[in-house]
Amino acid sequence: MKKFFSKEVQIALVAIVGIVVLFFGMRFLKGMFLFSTDDSYYVEFDDISGVSASCPVYANGYRVGVVEDVIFNYDSQDKIVAVLGLNKQLRLPKASTAEIASDLLGNVKLELKFGPNPVDIMEPGDTLSGKKQGGALARAADMLPQFEKMLPKVDSILASVNMLLMNPAIANSLHNVDQITAHLVTTTNELNRLTASLNQQVPGTLTKVDGLLDNTTTLTKNLSELDIAMTMAKVNNTLQNVEQMTAKLNNNEGTLGLLMRDQELYRNMASTMGHVDSLMIDLKQHPQRYVHFSLFGRKNK
Repeated sequence: MKKFFSKEVQIALVAIVGIVVLFFGMRFLKGMFLFSTDDSYYVEFDDISGVSASCPVYANGYRVGVVEDVIFNYDSQDKIVAVLGLNKQLRLPKASTAEIASDLLGNVKLELKFGPNPVDIMEPGDTLSGKKQGGALARAADMLPQFEKMLPKVDSILASVNMLLMNPAIANSLHNVDQITAHLVTTTNELNRLTASLNQQVPGTLTKVDGLLDNTTTLTKNLSELDIAMTMAKVNNTLQNVEQMTAKLNNNEGTLGLLMRDQELYRNMASTMGHVDSLMIDLKQHPQRYVHFSLFGRKNK
């Protein structure tokens, strides 16, 4: 079978097909399509640093398109135009803007800021105004003047801190802190030993408490079984007898009453007790005057 193409022609065709596939594959990876159905809008920037074709376009954090091309306006050299390919379903209110935003890693994107009137819609091919966000680096640059104002105060604070650290009282305080820490360690060890001792004594104490509770329960039971009314009646009866006896002692009736109130009787009894006492003394000293014993009978004198 005769070949229609030579080897050189086949190699050339394969190379051309590879180049075409590579080109459209790169556009596909960048988010750009050959047969795009997106609507095109234009954005004018004074400075478009970092923006290039295939940069993503976001609206409220959602990707709605891509930058298709960047055109330098030679008629007005202070303006640079970016061509945006946006989804056909997107409706851009008039007075919408596009801002260049970048993160700390240097990734650049465009963010759409919608206009105030959602009813008045822009048409494809209209031009939006663009501006550049400061980003994190710009915000940090804005903060530099404030840091410069703070530097003298920071320097003064550091000087005061150095003077404070050089004070010998700080070293003495740290030494005292070390001693206090050592004392705390000793106290903690003693508390641990005391706790261990208490843990050993607690079971015996609990046993004694149980016994005491049992005794208390028994006492409470006995008190509950006691006839309080009868006991109080007996107490009242006893008090009445004591009152009667006291009343008898207070009047002149009875021996005890007379003894307590008759002074003459008291003196006579005292005199009698004195004579009895003298008699007992004489009996002890001269027993022969009162008692006579004889084994053979009494002799007549």
